Amino acid sequence: MSKPLEKILKEYDYAFPETLIAQKPASPRDSAKLLVYDRNADSITETTFAHIGEYLPKGAVLVFNQTKVLPARLTVTKPTGGTARILYIAQEGDVIRAMSDRKLEVGTNVRITSGLFFNVAKQEGKYYLLKPSFPLQQLNTILDRHGITPIPPYIKESPLNERELRKKYQTVFAKHAGSVAAPTASLHFTDRLLKKLQKQGVDIRFITLHVNIGTFAPLTQEHLDTGALHTESFSIDKQTANFLNKAKEEGRPIIGVGTTVVRTLESACIDSQLKRLTGETRIFIQEGYRFNFIDGMVTNFHVPQSSLLMLVAALIGKDTLFKLYKIAIKRKFRFFSFGDGMLIY
Repeated sequence: MSKPLEKILKEYDYAFPETLIAQKPASPRDSAKLLVYDRNADSITETTFAHIGEYLPKGAVLVFNQTKVLPARLTVTKPTGGTARILYIAQEGDVIRAMSDRKLEVGTNVRITSGLFFNVAKQEGKYYLLKPSFPLQQLNTILDRHGITPIPPYIKESPLNERELRKKYQTVFAKHAGSVAAPTASLHFTDRLLKKLQKQGVDIRFITLHVNIGTFAPLTQEHLDTGALHTESFSIDKQTANFLNKAKEEGRPIIGVGTTVVRTLESACIDSQLKRLTGETRIFIQEGYRFNFIDGMVTNFHVPQSSLLMLVAALIGKDTLFKLYKIAIKRKFRFFSFGDGMLIY
């Protein structure tokens, strides 16, 4: 039987000064601070991402998420002349699933620009199913032209304009468009740092998991009762899976860069091998979970009471997690999406 939601929320809550919420990323990216936790030695070291290679265990393989953030927020005009801001969530057949900050009337059209509109086909709770007046293959182009980058609700005073956001709220290796949020642990890595790591003998591989709006959703009792979170799609190419499976057999440490990579690799793993290479995952990694594939992770500092916080606690224990967070707060590390991070192995 799962714990009551109220008890879980209390267990995974912590206080911090709001001034620590980063409103813009470090510049350069790899100058962000890094808290290194060696589980075997129970040692804690402060450094920067530029020096992460000095702390990675011997033979480590870094696995990154190469999803690309879409400029998924659109302003549309309703038949009344009023406007609404919609957020693209996913494509479902010949319609898209979206959220709106204003009520949309089923059966009406909401206009993006002259000649481009969505028909409001259906409402399902907080979501709308919208049928476009254009071929769905053109959606990414239209979002690029008319959309704006969605950023987390706690980034309230970012000095970055849309042009800057499209660059800075995106990893340097982003490839496959489909996310409404960045895999933020990867934001710290520059092309220069990646090349430096490869020269040091660190192998780098990529998977894809498209992050959806559920990553910001609060925990519910249903999540706890079912042991499942929101649905996200992932893929791992065969060559990457073969390489990682061989590395795992050889005992090389697999380090997931970000919670999205950890969730993907653990979802794909069957009998200590990556076998389920495409599909959807609702995996909820929490206290008591036995990790089957990853040996460590790189991660940012997460929002209180979140499933992301619970995932990190599952790896190192709740007491250790909050010990590290207290140190980070005391040393004025920057928190959340544009903030600093940790290396745990």
